[in-house]
Amino acid sequence: MRVLFLSRWFPYPPDNGSRIRVFSLLKHLSARHTVDLISFTGEPLTDEQLQAMRAYCRNVAAVPYRSFQPRRWKALLGFFSPRPRSVIDTHNAGMQQRVEQAGRAGDVDVVIASQIDMAPYALPVAGVPRIFEEVELTVLYENYVKQRSPLQRLRRGLGWWKTSRYAAGLLRAFDGGTVVSEAERERIEAVLPGYQPVAVIPNGVDLAHHAGTFGAPEADTLIYSGALTYQANFDAMDFFLREVFPLIRAERPNAKIVITGKLNGVPVDRLPRPEGVIFTGYLDDVRPAVARSWVSVVPLREGGGTRLKVLEALALGTPVVATRKGAEGLDLAPGRDLVIADDPAGIAAAVVHVLRDPEWRAALSRNGRQAVAGKYDWQTIGQRFCDFVETVASRAPVPLKG
Repeated sequence: MRVLFLSRWFPYPPDNGSRIRVFSLLKHLSARHTVDLISFTGEPLTDEQLQAMRAYCRNVAAVPYRSFQPRRWKALLGFFSPRPRSVIDTHNAGMQQRVEQAGRAGDVDVVIASQIDMAPYALPVAGVPRIFEEVELTVLYENYVKQRSPLQRLRRGLGWWKTSRYAAGLLRAFDGGTVVSEAERERIEAVLPGYQPVAVIPNGVDLAHHAGTFGAPEADTLIYSGALTYQANFDAMDFFLREVFPLIRAERPNAKIVITGKLNGVPVDRLPRPEGVIFTGYLDDVRPAVARSWVSVVPLREGGGTRLKVLEALALGTPVVATRKGAEGLDLAPGRDLVIADDPAGIAAAVVHVLRDPEWRAALSRNGRQAVAGKYDWQTIGQRFCDFVETVASRAPVPLKG
């Protein structure tokens, strides 16, 4: 089967959640089918990046991405449109042309659009099944419902109304969709009752890539692996450094936290900087830093999807202490596979317990690794995704109920 895959993110290097997901799906698709990739890119690609993807894709094309600028005239006109402003402002004629050319060539059996940014570009590819990969609506919905200010609730509500209507309209033009969690599947059902089929394809971990020895664990070391350029990560670290870490240091004076990930444009000076905080910046390979830590903390309070940082830490045998939001969407047992706590005192007490008790630390390490191996190996998830694509591509379109 000939698959045309449209991606918002150029998948190599697979160094963040979105890229890891796209790279992993393409890797497994290419083992069973012929894949062509058309992707946006935020910066010029190197020969290494192109060659890496040509190992899996017959054709690789990239189009420069222009990010959303809310004050641009197209974005301002979007206030008067039923479509989201970001959709209007970022529409890319070059990407549309690339996709239409691929469709006219008649060399496509199914088109897969990854994330809502890419879905509209798939619409002109006529006469073939379309799959909307990774439909994500929960973050925007939660940003709306949690607002207390009437003005902010009105503003966020308008954004949610536009995006939910827009997503529902897109889904009607697709023969199937995927989500990363059951919560996202339920959100689709609320927005577009009766839509099918929808497959839950969670994020996962390449277990073989996370096997091996990465150095001896360093006592009393915590880690948070996530670029602070993402607002949810910045909020998590602001909360943790301000309200949780001082409580941990009071019990474990030698405790330190290593914060990895890009800092480009991040107002780091707005974060508390108690003693024991280390910013590494972007790491080409974060596995050694995670594997050498005694605890991976995931104190997220916002955001959606499933947390690759949790799965990657557990795959490396590093115990995880997370908030309920930090572990959201993961089928893991609190108190066995990881520790869940939400308030500052509870998070601090959980971390200190793991640091103090080597037997508890070893049990969490063992159980977490086993849970990830059984449920979140990309080898299994990738096969499930391919099965879903083949099922959608082989059947007649299912009419919308109601």
